[in-house]
Amino acid sequence: MEQVRFIFWELLKILGVTFISLLAVKGVASLKATADNTLASRLACAKPWLYALILALVVFGAWNLGYDIAAEVYYWAALSDAQHSRTSKSYFNSLQAVVLRPGIPRYWQALESAKFSLGQWASVVDDSPALQRVTGRDLDEADSYRLAVSLFFLGRYDEALRITERLIGQNRFYLPPSILQGHILIAQGKYGEAQQAFRAALNVLPTDQAAVEGLAHAYFLEGNRQQALKVLEDTSKFPFPSEAQKRFEALKGMYGR
Repeated sequence: MEQVRFIFWELLKILGVTFISLLAVKGVASLKATADNTLASRLACAKPWLYALILALVVFGAWNLGYDIAAEVYYWAALSDAQHSRTSKSYFNSLQAVVLRPGIPRYWQALESAKFSLGQWASVVDDSPALQRVTGRDLDEADSYRLAVSLFFLGRYDEALRITERLIGQNRFYLPPSILQGHILIAQGKYGEAQQAFRAALNVLPTDQAAVEGLAHAYFLEGNRQQALKVLEDTSKFPFPSEAQKRFEALKGMYGR
């Protein structure tokens, strides 16, 4: 839908530039020099300059349209690269789109997603004010979550927690912030609060593997191996996929030593 909208507006721009240019050329061609000193007569004497001005305006319009199209092509290429796990190429293409058209929010979002995948945490944090200025509003869920994760990996736990708390307050069914909050609290040594965060996620979705592992890990780090093993044992009550079950069995072996 985004591509269709872009093509539609670019075609309108092309048609508009073409139509106005033709009208301008026709208007200049109709000018005729006369003996009197009217404005039309003076303009007729300046026909070459008027044609040159029209040509310059057409070139400028085409140049702008070319930048629009080139930026969009880079953006589509970045999305395709991201879907096929070509992260470095996605970063390069999204960066080119931002350089060509820095005022388009989705170009910035593609760039931040690529930086996030490459682990460029500091750059994601540094770019967040620019992204907010471009969008003209607070960061959305996905952008805010990327920022919180980046702050977490940079060790800026309090800032990351403020973001997760806001996201959880806005939508408790969006589970990644709850799970991230649990890991931040573990990093701060607040194991009881971390357990509450993971349990809140499991109350929404009991089959969330990341929340199960986080909860068990929080108990284990607290020194409560028995409760950590119980969390993993309780997964047998739910239809987890086979890969998750294998992972739980491996954790049981590690926690049970």
